[in-house]
Amino acid sequence: MLELQNISFQVSDDGSGKEIIRDVSLTVPDNELIVITGPNGGGKSTLARLIAGIEKPTAGRILLDGEDITDKSVTDRAKLGVAFAFQQPVRFKGIRVVDLLRLASGKKLSVAGACEYLSAVGLCANDYLEREVNASLSGGELKRIEIATVLARGARLSVFDEPEAGIDLWSFQNLIEVFKNLRKRIVNSSLLIISHQERILNIADEIVVISAGQVERQGSRAEVLPTLTGTRAAVKGCRKAQ
Repeated sequence: MLELQNISFQVSDDGSGKEIIRDVSLTVPDNELIVITGPNGGGKSTLARLIAGIEKPTAGRILLDGEDITDKSVTDRAKLGVAFAFQQPVRFKGIRVVDLLRLASGKKLSVAGACEYLSAVGLCANDYLEREVNASLSGGELKRIEIATVLARGARLSVFDEPEAGIDLWSFQNLIEVFKNLRKRIVNSSLLIISHQERILNIADEIVVISAGQVERQGSRAEVLPTLTGTRAAVKGCRKAQ
């Protein structure tokens, strides 16, 4: 279980100490899919980076299964079971897909095992195992390969920052199914997804609305989604799948 306790984050580019996240507290229980949404510039991606350890909070604590990880590095958090997927997946020139999956799993992963992870995200293993993770892959292919690495890791907490960004409609539709299946494959795991997309909001157990760096609303899908659908707040700055 992930707990954020009174998290704040400031930047001081011009010495003004602008506050991006303000006293945010929330819990991500085991075996749940939580979606964080809200207007652009509200602090959603910053919050995801704070959880992953890319940024450090200026106040508050972050706990994972009761352990304080506030000051732990990205690497240490990864070892504890935190996975982070960027809006734009990293391309690794010279690294094959099969090698990336082996690195993610942290073990001697067989070809058959690698094939299983690729198949789980809707990719034909024979077409991808030997390919490099570079510019020859489309945005949708990279997204699914990145999710396959999350599967291979068996992460306790997987954080996805706007996974719909830059992918085609067909890949997006399949991405929804991948997220539905992800929880079933990893026991006692949680998913935290930053997204504007209504179809992703529709598979959430709980929705958290972040605006101006604060939690504006939080509750079950049944409670929160009807207040967002069709409103300007739900679509403001919305990035539609391409």
